[in-house]
Amino acid sequence: MKSLLAVLWLMLPFQQAAGERAVPPSAPGPSSSATLRSFAPEGFPDLFVWADTCNVYVLRQGESAILIGLGDGSVLAHLGEAGVKRVEWVLFTDHHREQCQGYPRLAGWNVKIGAPEAERALFERPSSFRKMHPKLGDPLTVHSSSYVRPPIWPVPLDRGFARMDTFDWRGREFWCVETKGNSPGGMSYLLKAGGRWLAFSGDVMLEGARMHNYFDTEWDYGFAAGIYEQYNAAALLEGFDPVLLLPAHGPVIPKPKKQLEAFQQKLRRLERMVVRGYDVSTFSSGDQDRVSTPTSVPFVWRTTPHLYKFKAQDYYPNLVMILADGGHALLVDCGLFEHDFLDRSIGLMRERLGLKQIDAVLISHMHGDHVLDAPHLRETWGAQIWALDRMVNQLEHPERYDYAAPIQAYGAGFDSVRVDRVLKTGETFDWEGYRLTADWMPGQTEFAMGLSGTIDGRKVVFTGDNIFADPKNPRQTGHEAVVARNSGILEEGYIYGAEYLARLKPDLIMGGHSYVMDHPAGLIKRYRQWAYGLRDTFRSLSAEPDYRYWFDPFWVRAEPFRTTLRRGESADVLVHVRNFRTRGQSHHIEIHTPPGLEAEPPTLEGTLAKETRQAFPIRLRASAEAPLGVQIVAFDVTLDGRRYGEWFDCMALVEP
Repeated sequence: MKSLLAVLWLMLPFQQAAGERAVPPSAPGPSSSATLRSFAPEGFPDLFVWADTCNVYVLRQGESAILIGLGDGSVLAHLGEAGVKRVEWVLFTDHHREQCQGYPRLAGWNVKIGAPEAERALFERPSSFRKMHPKLGDPLTVHSSSYVRPPIWPVPLDRGFARMDTFDWRGREFWCVETKGNSPGGMSYLLKAGGRWLAFSGDVMLEGARMHNYFDTEWDYGFAAGIYEQYNAAALLEGFDPVLLLPAHGPVIPKPKKQLEAFQQKLRRLERMVVRGYDVSTFSSGDQDRVSTPTSVPFVWRTTPHLYKFKAQDYYPNLVMILADGGHALLVDCGLFEHDFLDRSIGLMRERLGLKQIDAVLISHMHGDHVLDAPHLRETWGAQIWALDRMVNQLEHPERYDYAAPIQAYGAGFDSVRVDRVLKTGETFDWEGYRLTADWMPGQTEFAMGLSGTIDGRKVVFTGDNIFADPKNPRQTGHEAVVARNSGILEEGYIYGAEYLARLKPDLIMGGHSYVMDHPAGLIKRYRQWAYGLRDTFRSLSAEPDYRYWFDPFWVRAEPFRTTLRRGESADVLVHVRNFRTRGQSHHIEIHTPPGLEAEPPTLEGTLAKETRQAFPIRLRASAEAPLGVQIVAFDVTLDGRRYGEWFDCMALVEP
């Protein structure tokens, strides 16, 4: 048997005959309308496909077969339709759950498992890729938010294929070709049959020159590493000129060469739109601020008579200060400082600039690097911490979410920040003669604020990390990282932020990381054009009619994402479901738990009105014998009759 799990399933009563199998309680049944389709009309009479949570390809020889993909395992009950009595191997193109979630059904079939060696750990140690205390540098994460979707139970491999391997099965030679991109170790299996190549390509490309989803290809913080790899994978497959491209999802693609060419061009455009709209890591320090002048305090610069910031070569801290005539100050953000340097600078500002009291630090958005030093200012200098209502939960309880760059991932010795004053969205307040407004201004992330007001006769807006550029450079569009795991849907992100700036018409933008953008009207126009252009690019690649289901990794999510419970105890979780559509939407979500955990109810079923979201309660319970440590709970989603499989998950830490 493949593992202890498989042994446990064998202990369940069942009769194992051709087409019969043991089914774990959490495994869904096969669709009554599904059929095993033959490729005999295409000249491949021994090739079949079954579709459930993914395409499962059946290659037959006599009464034996090899499967590429497994899906939910319901294919096993239908192999007799093709005269198959034995499955000798299952090959996986990647680790994604919807391809292997039916693994427990293989109990009793005496099947061997093959998959990319580069993803062995994802198959065999899946829970190690879910962290209760995430860090920025955790492997296979975007600033601590995991971009891999491993199975909820270990899937031991009998063979891991190297990137230029071959595999022989009953006289057939498969070329094992590295085609990562949608998955960090993704692989295609190329088989020559009758002088023509068949390409079992996983999720390299779907029909219509489209991408399976965006968030699986997002490997870094907006630098397009996964996009480059997916482009290279498509180019390699194009070189084979296969007669059939057999993807893990969607229709089989006959003679895919032209589509592969078109797909590469789309990816090139996507890369140009995604990678930052300013000269990051090259000329950025020179473009960062061409307005401010030095003061009598080392490395503190004056932007206007009452606006101050820090500046040095390749120095990107987060702090802007409004210093009123009476000596009181408001800060926007405080992070990425050494405390000794910060305290020394504040002391000198008191001596030389007339600073008397820091009243508050206003946080521009949820990311840890903008709030790391705010608690120190509260403890040492008496400053309060203020934040917009739409980000308070993410600051005070970041462990409940799976967003990128949360506070706890920075290792600063604290995992959350208490907010002293909650500003309502759109709230205007008076402070020391200034009238300031705190607006919702998303962009890089949904959980962000734009603070605006007239300072020294100029309309100023503080924008956090939403826009960086040299306004005088017409090549720069100004956008910062495009990161789905920031909760960055464009209509609630860069498009909204661009429209906000276009309406506000500021004279001066004070950005995060010491950026100052003077006379930004032309920059805002380019920024807005880019935001809509990015949406057009997304739509051209999206395999979903509404790109947001393709881009957003959170349209089904659990809150809290991380749950701790003891053996014999339970914990409550809310499963949030979102409908982006302009019509009603039905959902069927099965909560799949590993051995020792159970969910009540085990299934969520219902409808959502157009453009709404709703939270549904479930209770997770750990048995008295539940395995200790981190466990993965997956959500198998069917939306309006379309089966997605286990796209989403949450974590449960089981303690003694």
